Amino acid sequence: MLAVEDVHLRFDGVTAIDGVSFEVGPAELFAVIGPNGAGKTSVFNVISGVYRPQRGRVRFLGEDIAGRRPHRIAAMGLARTFQNVELFHNLTVLDNLMLGRHCHFRYGALAALAWLGRARREELAARARAEDIVDFLELEAWRRHPVRLLPYGIQKRVELGRALAMEPRLLLLDEPVAGMNLEETEDMARFVLDVRDELGVPMVLVDHDMGLVMDLADRVLALDFGRPVACGTPERVQGDPEVIRAYLGGEEDRS
Repeated sequence: MLAVEDVHLRFDGVTAIDGVSFEVGPAELFAVIGPNGAGKTSVFNVISGVYRPQRGRVRFLGEDIAGRRPHRIAAMGLARTFQNVELFHNLTVLDNLMLGRHCHFRYGALAALAWLGRARREELAARARAEDIVDFLELEAWRRHPVRLLPYGIQKRVELGRALAMEPRLLLLDEPVAGMNLEETEDMARFVLDVRDELGVPMVLVDHDMGLVMDLADRVLALDFGRPVACGTPERVQGDPEVIRAYLGGEEDRS
């Protein structure tokens, strides 16, 4: 589904990504971990087209997408969530979910104003899809509430739903449990597993929560200062000396 090949990214002499490579297979949950500043979100921004790498390739469904515009990549079926909630807070849960269908709409402005023909059919289909996601993510109690009134954990769930509304072929989850309490984290972990097991959507998960990643991921890539230090099964990566040093020790190395 996705192949990241020897990607390098620098900003004014600062190396954000230093030779990162990995592949993601169909229905796989692949995780990228590392301490704060390890380059995890930069990897996502390269994949989704926000950043253009100085070197390396990113292939999605066999096509090189490095340097393409983000909306073009999204239209190919690559969706993402964000570390910070990026919803339209004055809109309802349903309206935010329907916005995730934007890349599937094929009607023009006049059809939208008249709400006839294709515009009517596509918006009704989008609403039906949004209702399915409401059921899937157990959002019934909040479906018509403005997002700004919802608890933080529910907002993060709505953001996951908006990404699912795109019917993605690959889903990027950027710290989906950041800032959540234990109950919210457990709920989100359950829904992430449901996305993989019931919907069959492959995912790349970025997080620094080692416990969450080890419970969810099929394979893990560990980064430190943008450099890959270990890749493999959760058990192998968890016991790798370089990973242990990056997370637990080496303060003198990081000064």
